Amino acid sequence: MLKVENITKYYDNFCAVDNLSFTVKSGEIFGLLGVNGAGKTTTFRMIIGLLKPDSGIITLNGKPIDYTVTDKIGFLTEERSLLTKLTVSEQCQYYGILKGMTKIEIDKRLDELLEKFKIKDYKHKKIKELSKGNQQKIQFITAILNKPKLLICDEPFSGLDPFNVEMFKKELAQMAKEGSMIIFSSHRMEHVELFCENLVVLKDGKNVLSGNLTEIKKQYRKKNILIKGKIDIDKIKQIDGVIDIIKHPTEYEIKIQDLSVKDSVFKEVSKSSDITKFAVEEPTLNEIFIAKVGENYE
Repeated sequence: MLKVENITKYYDNFCAVDNLSFTVKSGEIFGLLGVNGAGKTTTFRMIIGLLKPDSGIITLNGKPIDYTVTDKIGFLTEERSLLTKLTVSEQCQYYGILKGMTKIEIDKRLDELLEKFKIKDYKHKKIKELSKGNQQKIQFITAILNKPKLLICDEPFSGLDPFNVEMFKKELAQMAKEGSMIIFSSHRMEHVELFCENLVVLKDGKNVLSGNLTEIKKQYRKKNILIKGKIDIDKIKQIDGVIDIIKHPTEYEIKIQDLSVKDSVFKEVSKSSDITKFAVEEPTLNEIFIAKVGENYE
C-alpha cells in the first residue's frame, strides 16, 4: 500500500502541495487530477523520492520512499524523457540497469514487451527514427520494464491513436490485476472514469474533492436526462430547475438541478407520442471537475 499522509511542500513562500493525504491499495488504479499548476507533478516527485516534503510522510508498504524501494517504482512522465540518439535496446538497458536489473533480465523482458506492443522490429532502431506514438510506447516500456509495484502514469495516452490507447489500457488493467498500485493522471476524463474507483482532485495544492467515484457522482445533485424524440424545447426550458438543454445529433441532453425536477420534465415530454428514450444519468466526471475547480481539464 502507498500511504501519503499530510504532505506539504513549499517553493520559497509558495505552497505547491498543502496537507495532502491519500492511499493507494495493491491492485488499485487511483486517479490524481488537477489543472496545470495544481500540484500533481510536485506530488509525483515527492512520491518517487526526487523531492522531500516539508512536512508529512510517504510510505510504500510501510517503508519510507528512498533508494531501497525506488527499484519497485515506475514513472511514465508527461514530457518525453528518452535519449533520442540511443537505440531502443540501449535506452532500455540504461533504464533497466538503473533499476537493478541484469542485462539478461532486461533483454528478455524487452523482447516480451516489444512483442506485446507490436514493435519487435524496432529493438535496434534509434529513438529519433520512431514516430511520436512509438516513442510513447518505448517510454511506457521503460516505465514498466522492472514490473513495478507502484506505477505513476502522467498522461500515458499522449500521442497515441485509439488502437494503441486500447493496448495501453489492457496492459494497465493487467498490471493492476497482478497487484500493482497505479496512480493515473489524464486530461481525458472518460479514461479516468473507466479506470479509477477512487480519486483526488487538486486545486492550488489542496484536495478539493476525493473519494469513491461512484459515491461522488451519487452525491452530486445535478443530473442529466437523455431524451430521444420530438420535444417542446421552449416549454421544457420554463420548468423550474432545468439548467440547460443541449441538442446532440440523435438526442437531447437536459441538465437539471436535482432529481426532484425529473418528474416535471417527464410530465412535459410524455405529451409527445414520439419519445423513444427517457433516461436519467449521473453527471460526467468532467462536469463535476468543472464545478469543483472552476475550469475545464482540457
